[in-house]
Amino acid sequence: MAAKGQAKWEGDLKGGKGTFSAGEGITGEYSFKSRFEDGPGANPEQLIAAAHASCLSMALSNVLAENGHNPTSVEVTASVQLRLLDDGPSITSIALDVVGVVPGLEEEHFLKHAEEAKAGCPVSKALAGVPEITMTAKLG
Repeated sequence: MAAKGQAKWEGDLKGGKGTFSAGEGITGEYSFKSRFEDGPGANPEQLIAAAHASCLSMALSNVLAENGHNPTSVEVTASVQLRLLDDGPSITSIALDVVGVVPGLEEEHFLKHAEEAKAGCPVSKALAGVPEITMTAKLG
């Protein structure tokens, strides 16, 4: 099954506006200001961050369960950095912050499983061209 998203932009770059949708009930508006000037609305990098966080939380929950450690929860925050480079705007880094509640698991094993999940997460693989992807992982 293919996952789909849709977006429509109206107008020029700085004065225009856009709308997007993905899945059921995920909709939003975006603009030049929401992307480059911290204005109201969403932006594509936030959607990438949410996708990466969602994928990694599921992947890590699966890795933990496969290794006999059923998690109570896995929470991931992803921060995607967009920078203006000489060749235009680029995603230059993604920072992943992972907190898991996993009864009976030691911190060092949690970190090992988190690294395994990060390597196997389909969104991590799709974002492999990002120059820097870091992760901190701890039990909460």
